[in-house]
Amino acid sequence: MNAVSERSDLLARSAAVPPRAGWRARLALDYARRGARTVLAARSHHGPLVVQRPLYPEGEAICHTILVHPPAGIVGGDQLEFSATLGEGAHVLLTTPGAGKWYRSAAGVAPGSFTQRLDVAAGAVCEWLPQESIVYDGAVGEQALEVELAEDAVFIGSEMLCLGRTGAGERFQRGAFSLSTRIARDGRPLWLEAGRIDGGGALLDSPAGLAGQPVTGTLLATGPGLDAALLDACRAVPPAAGEGGVTLLPGLLVARWLGLHAEAGQQWLRALWRVLRPALTGRAAEAPRIWNT
Repeated sequence: MNAVSERSDLLARSAAVPPRAGWRARLALDYARRGARTVLAARSHHGPLVVQRPLYPEGEAICHTILVHPPAGIVGGDQLEFSATLGEGAHVLLTTPGAGKWYRSAAGVAPGSFTQRLDVAAGAVCEWLPQESIVYDGAVGEQALEVELAEDAVFIGSEMLCLGRTGAGERFQRGAFSLSTRIARDGRPLWLEAGRIDGGGALLDSPAGLAGQPVTGTLLATGPGLDAALLDACRAVPPAAGEGGVTLLPGLLVARWLGLHAEAGQQWLRALWRVLRPALTGRAAEAPRIWNT
């Protein structure tokens, strides 16, 4: 290949890659147990992804942390990366101040992306409880969660996804949203899930998909103390609205919800959290104050 044709080939391949134009943000948090207290021992960040000061509404053992993205939403071209490392014996509850938003993307721009990684050491507890994410009609986004657990670490996590602004009567007719979740214990996968939802696609209305319901939620829990009795206790808490179910897999409890409104789904997932938390951590559930604002 001569220099002219090589340059032309390079330009052609470059043109095929959608341009990145948006926020670049990285936030890494390191937690440690110091005596009876869980502390945010180190943090590093670049761009508009930050945390408020650590809160201790339950006493020194449990650190509540609120993850904040000041632009308030993600658009095509944005790249957000978040990671948290919990040292031995640390107990951290992570949440957000309000609904996350995935805005409509401009044509020709690469998908917005948000990658999240949680590393949880021996004897540590991680509660990953963000508020719902709203995917606007026309949004193109990718979200990935990866959780690595030590042998006896505890993880309780939830995700609520709203396809379209249901309160405004909006449906997710255009765009695409990809989700992936991986949870592993000592390197062995407990849960692997990846999927893509296309705006206006058959999955939205299919009985094997979302069955016409615009809001879906998932709760995942793992740790010592997970057993059939705990499954029965969760199944004794039915959702007030929508459809929900709870399953116990080897080493992992999975709850799924489908419905019309995020509030009803969040109420049910949080009711399950109030059952699971005492059983898996020995601590009564105390909701973050930000949930009440």
